[in-house]
Amino acid sequence: MEQKKSSFGTAIIIGISIVISCIALAFGLSHFRSESTHVISATGSASVDFEADIIIWRGEFASVAYTSQEAYTKIKKDAELVKNYLTSNGISESEVVFNSVDIGRTYKDNYDENGNYIGSEADGYRLTQSVTVSSGNLDNVEKVSRDISSLLDKGVELTSGSPEYYYSDLDALKLDLIDKASINAKDRIDIVARNSGAKLGKLKNSSLGVFQITAKNSGTGSYSYDGAFDTSSRHKTATITVRLEYDLK
Repeated sequence: MEQKKSSFGTAIIIGISIVISCIALAFGLSHFRSESTHVISATGSASVDFEADIIIWRGEFASVAYTSQEAYTKIKKDAELVKNYLTSNGISESEVVFNSVDIGRTYKDNYDENGNYIGSEADGYRLTQSVTVSSGNLDNVEKVSRDISSLLDKGVELTSGSPEYYYSDLDALKLDLIDKASINAKDRIDIVARNSGAKLGKLKNSSLGVFQITAKNSGTGSYSYDGAFDTSSRHKTATITVRLEYDLK
């Protein structure tokens, strides 16, 4: 009899404990959901149009001859012609860098009397050298990169690359955009809070979006997930976003 009473009492205690646990869990979840909604967030953005102040232009020229010595003599002559062309067009020697010469063999294909391919054999050397111009005189370098006909007339096989455009004070520009995007995000939060009758508490979280540099007037379609960095356009647009999250009182 005593054993039955003891078992009955134990069951009651276990039942009460389960009920209390359920009530506590329900209260905790309700409290968690309530707390998680007591925030307000907004994303602000800022952008600025700017013009590059550094231009980089690259070109490459080559010489081909039966012997490596002949090819080297030719490419040295071509390098001097390229240098004279650049300096005579207002580019200083300090803005010009000639890279090392690359050397490779050239081959010709051999065929039998029936026109079947039977192999190839070395028949000479091909030397290539690249030149890089880095300058703050954008207009002049653009003109030089377009007008290389005089070099071609002198027998220099120069291939001209497209100019690349950069900005020297990018860090300062980025910091200014972050400041403006943060202000924009806070203004949006203030408007929402004011219109909804809420009062802001402390800043809970902030995050910085991807820094984008695109060609001016290219549109948001030029943005990329990991950040666009346009170097092909002289006139550019920089954009950044900042997300702020505040507690509500």
